[in-house]
Amino acid sequence: MMINLFNTKKKKIIFLIVIILFPLFFYIFFLTSDIARFGYDKQNKIILAIKSIIPPHYLRKIRDNVYIIPRLKAEIEKLELQVKKFEQGNEGQKFDTKLIKSDEIEYVSNFFFLPYKKLDTSLGWAAETNSLRAHYFEIYNEYLISISGYGKIIYSNKNNLLTKNLNFIDLPNNIGDILKKDDLKLIGIRDLYISNDQIIISMLTKSNLGITINLYKAEFNLKKINFELFFESKEFWENYNVFSGGRVEKFVDDKILFSIGFSKNYEAPQNKKSLLGKIVAIDLNTSDYELISYGHRNPQGLYFNTNNNLVINTEHGPKGGDEINFNFLDKDEDKNFGWPRVSYGKAYEGEEMFFDKDTFKKKHKELGFIEPFKYFDPSIGISEVIYLNDNSFCKTRCLMVSSLRANSVYIFEISEDFKKIILERRIYLEGNRIRDINYDKDLNMVILLSEGVPAIVTIKN
Repeated sequence: MMINLFNTKKKKIIFLIVIILFPLFFYIFFLTSDIARFGYDKQNKIILAIKSIIPPHYLRKIRDNVYIIPRLKAEIEKLELQVKKFEQGNEGQKFDTKLIKSDEIEYVSNFFFLPYKKLDTSLGWAAETNSLRAHYFEIYNEYLISISGYGKIIYSNKNNLLTKNLNFIDLPNNIGDILKKDDLKLIGIRDLYISNDQIIISMLTKSNLGITINLYKAEFNLKKINFELFFESKEFWENYNVFSGGRVEKFVDDKILFSIGFSKNYEAPQNKKSLLGKIVAIDLNTSDYELISYGHRNPQGLYFNTNNNLVINTEHGPKGGDEINFNFLDKDEDKNFGWPRVSYGKAYEGEEMFFDKDTFKKKHKELGFIEPFKYFDPSIGISEVIYLNDNSFCKTRCLMVSSLRANSVYIFEISEDFKKIILERRIYLEGNRIRDINYDKDLNMVILLSEGVPAIVTIKN
């Protein structure tokens, strides 16, 4: 009798536990299925902590088997969006509008199709195919001009950003002719710069000498762009990698700034005879150059603040080591930012042998290098940077930084002496890797290029 009573109570307890845990299980399942379907915020420390505990191959098995239906739904939605983009051609249709809140500030964000190929995230960030799917844009006078990773140029009136269609127009160019004439393989465009009726692109190409990055220049017009080789880096590497840099930015006295990545050459960034891992200033008339800074890994963002004679650059670090760097040109110091002798990140698996024992243990200043203004751990996949002041986004002095991995735009309000961050705000654009960023004063609008769809994205507050 006592045994039957005990068994009955045990069954009731088990039943109650099942009743409680069953809804909890389904809540967790649907919550995590959304992550499998839409991805997750790669700055979410809880998810990152869980990922650090569970081996990657188990996570892939769970994703591919348990969450197969949510993943298929996500793929169908992406395909439908790609079909819609293909069908609308050069119309640049507005396909989405979102309200995004950040620290009690509400932003309105509009999304317009770009008629370019989508980044294939399934291939991984280091895939050579994706090198042709990194796209860029500029605002010049009344135009929005964009170039794809494979050299297609289109333009639109920037006022179309206030309408439902951008109505892109193709702008012919001679990139294909250059490649054919010089027997080059295009690896990808790395930036677009326009000023004073000159258009400049940085182009990554492969020849029998290897892979290199050079600058090409042309007169800007709306009939056809005829580029000519303007600056040769004369640096070559054998195998494709993502560490090429390539940003072009205004400077002083008919000069431009040009950033070049270290291209997995671990000795070059500290060697002043090599251009790898450097930022240089190039004379637009003579093509002569001067060294501005060295010890860089992969400078992805570049901006010159004229009033403070300050070069601002952002660069991809190793794991947990993305940086914002300040180079005050009037300051008498060695313009060495330390890579690969120092970093606040850590080595990726398999590259530990390339670093000194103190590289990831000591501060930059302790080893004689310039400290970053800010570093990011976890890394945000940092991209472009712009400086703003006295507008609706920033009343004082602000940096606006775009990111790939974090799908975000970061706003940093900085002190008058440029020494500290007073306020930090993040605009999270879920599912959108932000490659490029500009601000247009006439429209009082931040404009982004997302390589997810891809799309032109506008932000107003």
